[in-house]
Amino acid sequence: MKALGIAATGMLAQQTNVDVIANNIANANTTGFKSGRAAFQDLIYQSLTPEGALTSASGTAKPVGTNVGLGVQSTGVVRLHTQGGLTQTDNSLDLAIEGRGYFVVNRPDGSQAYTRAGNFLLSAEGQIVTLDGYEIDPGINVPENTREISINQQGLVMAYVDNDSTPVELGQLTLATFLNEAGLKPIGNNLLEQTAASGDPTSVTPGDPGVGVVRQGYLENSNVNIIQQITDLISAQRAYEMNSKAIETADQMLSTANQLK
Repeated sequence: MKALGIAATGMLAQQTNVDVIANNIANANTTGFKSGRAAFQDLIYQSLTPEGALTSASGTAKPVGTNVGLGVQSTGVVRLHTQGGLTQTDNSLDLAIEGRGYFVVNRPDGSQAYTRAGNFLLSAEGQIVTLDGYEIDPGINVPENTREISINQQGLVMAYVDNDSTPVELGQLTLATFLNEAGLKPIGNNLLEQTAASGDPTSVTPGDPGVGVVRQGYLENSNVNIIQQITDLISAQRAYEMNSKAIETADQMLSTANQLK
């Protein structure tokens, strides 16, 4: 009887499903977070009778075969890159991307990472940095005595210094796009990492065709749909219970067969 092993794979799959859902719910208020969905596929089938097997000497054949599946396996977690809602903060260094694209972040080891979380701050040296102190790329340095920072939708950063009514141009923010965004690897701290599956990043200017624009004074919310996650959680729980019931039933059937004399 294969039911014990088949149902066990189902329980393992639903454990992964619940882990993904729990992570989505935990990050419901994480800036720029993109929810994930566990993906599954059926395992190999054992063919007991092939399709088209002859059933008589006159040439009649079976229209269907007898193929018994051996369970399910997890194949990955697909991130859903739908746009999150924008929340107005009126903080001049809070930036949201409306549309495609990622902010580029320089990590201490010299590598780069990518993020949708635009809750930036100034370092002690006047650099625009993430909450972890990582400088954005290209680097923007804000002069002392700056009274106001202005960033337009195309990512042009300007500053009003002292009492000067004419703004000083500080630099141009750029975004990175990927052919396969789902192939980016999440590494925590709201950062994503390039992989062979994502392809190489393309540096673009906000507002280019097919690229998002920058909204100053806004943050992008998580795209987690709490109602949907609760529904998925209940469904996963029921599937887990049914698989455990299948194991219990198979065990009882085996016990009955062993007691036959």
